[in-house]
Amino acid sequence: MAGFVAVHTGAGNCIDETKYQRVIKEACMRATEILRNGGSAIDACEAAIMRLENCGHTNAGFGSNLCLDGSVQCDAAIMNGTTLNFGACTNVSRVKNPIQLARRICDGQSDQQPLERIPPMVLAASGAEQYAEQMGCAMVDPTVLISSKAKFHFNHYKSKYDLVVGNSKANQDSDGEPVPEPGNEVELTGAALDTVGAVCVDDAGNTAAGCSSGGILLKVPGRVGQAATYGAGCWATDTDELAIATCTTGNGEYLMKTLLAREICNGAFSSDCAVTSLHRTFKQKFLDSPLLPQQQDLYAGALTLLYYPKQSCGEVMWSHTTQSFCVGYMATTQKVPKFVHSPLPTYSVPGRSCVVNGHNFHLRI
Repeated sequence: MAGFVAVHTGAGNCIDETKYQRVIKEACMRATEILRNGGSAIDACEAAIMRLENCGHTNAGFGSNLCLDGSVQCDAAIMNGTTLNFGACTNVSRVKNPIQLARRICDGQSDQQPLERIPPMVLAASGAEQYAEQMGCAMVDPTVLISSKAKFHFNHYKSKYDLVVGNSKANQDSDGEPVPEPGNEVELTGAALDTVGAVCVDDAGNTAAGCSSGGILLKVPGRVGQAATYGAGCWATDTDELAIATCTTGNGEYLMKTLLAREICNGAFSSDCAVTSLHRTFKQKFLDSPLLPQQQDLYAGALTLLYYPKQSCGEVMWSHTTQSFCVGYMATTQKVPKFVHSPLPTYSVPGRSCVVNGHNFHLRI
């Protein structure tokens, strides 16, 4: 069976390129294996993101950024382009793979409920975790999701935060672990923006899009990010002429205010050129949006798949306003995945300019 998948590890400064390259390729290979064996686009999308959640190098699942109180609270969402069903979870701490829970919620949209009750589309916190247990999702102790890298970043920036607010404590964290020295710099941008995502199309021309995130570093506990917000983190829509799936990453609040994922898909449907459409959407709906503070740098990235069912061909596009964007893609006809480290041109200003690139693909040779 044929199909195509593309994944990303987030927009920002790609400081762990070798690690990202490895896990991106592993995610692509896992997804295409599912597609070759007759799995659906949403099956492959879920599997790819689960691999990214488990690796410990991204801000999703194991290795997620920590909240201001040192806890883990994850968001995830997935959308089926054929049924238009959407499922998301937010502020979950005991679910090993938040995207797995989002998938269960998405599938549940098609289930008939007693007394004409409407199935939930988004579940949060303890209620989401209770539902996850009922659905058979893998559950863990919240501490299991905290990686040494995430702990290091938390200690480093929490100490700086405490100094700024005048609440500096002793030079040890609550576990008695040493706080990094002030001179031992860590790239906050990379740690804060590397939400993961995937887009996929299967042999039947059905698409799916998904995303998963631990949220911004030192976020207020209970904060909901774009990865769990309808229209902001991912979107997928299939028609007889064109199927589109996209997933976003970047400044979550800004992505939510602009509903960037949905805007990208709407723009693509009304344009004959994917590159032009993405440039226009990023410029008009994000960078120049009256909803956003124009004195701030506006960081966003998007991975977008366009598929033309009648021609059995499509395009995968990556666009970003950040310094770089790590993506990968693979068709079932390929033996190895393709990894791309997309930089912003030297003449462009991060947070104020957008770059768009892409690749054409065919599902059948």
